[in-house]
Amino acid sequence: MAAASALHVTVACAPGPRQVLEIALELPPGSCVRDALAAADLARACPELDLDACTVAVGGRKAGPEQPLREHDRVEVLRPLVVDPKVARRERFSRQGARTAGLFAKRRPGAKPGY
Repeated sequence: MAAASALHVTVACAPGPRQVLEIALELPPGSCVRDALAAADLARACPELDLDACTVAVGGRKAGPEQPLREHDRVEVLRPLVVDPKVARRERFSRQGARTAGLFAKRRPGAKPGY
């Protein structure tokens, strides 16, 4: 029986807007999310990132530190939101006004209302 091969995992984080850091790792079989974060050493790579306040996801789904990893998993470190998206949309809409926003705001002159 052949020995189990290493897991190939990617750890990704965005320390700031429009900045993405991806670290490719080889981990022993049976590794979990905590092992991947420790091996990536994000505290040294991104000192401005508060890892305690961040959420971790695997493949776009929230994951705990003990979740086991599979081959080619992508571990994502998610920063906390600065502004709630619903509040931001509401404020943007109030600044724009009802006539300049929405699906039918940009009609050709003389066009029928609706689709």
